[in-house]
Amino acid sequence: MLKAIILIGGPQKGTRFRPLSFEVPKPLFPVAGVPMLQHHIEACAQVPDMKEIILIGFYQPNDELNRFISCAQQEFKIPIRYLQEFTALGTGGGIYHFRDQILSGGPAAFFLMNADVCSEFPLQEMLQFHRQHGENHCGVLLGTIANRTQSLNYGCIVENHETNEVLHFVEKPGTFVSDIINCGIYLFTPDIFGHVGEVFQRNQQERIQEELTYGKQMPELIRLEQDIFTTLAGQKKLFVYKTQHFWSQIKSAGSAIYASRLYLKQYHQTHPERLATNQEGTPKIIGDVYIHPTANIYSSAVLGPNVSIGKGVTIGAGVRVRESIILHGAVLQDHCCVLNSIVGWDSTVGKWARVEGTPSDPNPNDPYAKIDSETLFRDGGLTPSITILGCNVNIPSEVIIRNSIVLPHKDLNRSFKNQIIL
Repeated sequence: MLKAIILIGGPQKGTRFRPLSFEVPKPLFPVAGVPMLQHHIEACAQVPDMKEIILIGFYQPNDELNRFISCAQQEFKIPIRYLQEFTALGTGGGIYHFRDQILSGGPAAFFLMNADVCSEFPLQEMLQFHRQHGENHCGVLLGTIANRTQSLNYGCIVENHETNEVLHFVEKPGTFVSDIINCGIYLFTPDIFGHVGEVFQRNQQERIQEELTYGKQMPELIRLEQDIFTTLAGQKKLFVYKTQHFWSQIKSAGSAIYASRLYLKQYHQTHPERLATNQEGTPKIIGDVYIHPTANIYSSAVLGPNVSIGKGVTIGAGVRVRESIILHGAVLQDHCCVLNSIVGWDSTVGKWARVEGTPSDPNPNDPYAKIDSETLFRDGGLTPSITILGCNVNIPSEVIIRNSIVLPHKDLNRSFKNQIIL
């Protein structure tokens, strides 16, 4: 028997998504036409003997989240429930707090994954790898190869190349340690809770001492990466399974569009019915494009590559959309152009207007390059990146919005470049 735990975090995560994720929790943001979290759940549901999927986070349960869970249960025929943390407990603190519910039914092992990653999720391969390495270890980490420079932005894993044992783990090291990086996807046995419990007890003693000495409370965080993996490395307790398939973090608008491209490409094997095709009387499709069945698109529009069109979107004559996500209810009027952008829910782009961002894709000439972590400001100005229109934004006709972030419910009256419009 297996279970899967997905850590969905909370409202303050995902700063670059903030103009959009006011509307829904970030894990429900649509990527390649479906909520980000649905890709995780679909992969978990395909693992044999998977009995339950548990979501852990500190979002207040709302209609959007409850509706998503209900629909996902019906579609994938698997129990799914949400457990809310009383505060941010960290990647280890959350599972330890709910350990009794995770261990109910006696699972032999459980998957744990972060919601803000996109991947082919090689869960069945990880399970097979775990079984090949006997029962004396307590976890398998999914790893992938990054280039030397970008590896410093991730947790770095040093392995025994013969046994795949984790010999050393460092979270975001200051100097190069290893080109194997942590993907934030794990397979644990129940033994992991013993190691987390030791950290919890130690932290409790330190918290009590801190309160007595300084009169202030320490946060109740337990981080798997810093508090657990670093200690267990070299004890033959952790192994790393390296994937050759795609993987990326989804931390920003630019990385969401990149993730959409990866998932749309994967649809050729997993969901070809989701990809639009060129037919008589339909818009011209270039590359991989997802169009929701309820979208109304004029036949002279040109879409793609890497475009996702949401529910109830209206696209007029002569519109050009490329490398973009158009969220539900948006209206793109005749002859407008949307490139490298996210157009928020119920927003309108006027006739002959141009909404354009700067892509932040990994270096295509480096097979191990990952998408860079975007900084909002650089050299005293806004870093050129994906343009974001929040929900209910109105862009008038014949204006240009470039490399900008427009917060929700704005009616613009002129062109903007490299600005945050509050």
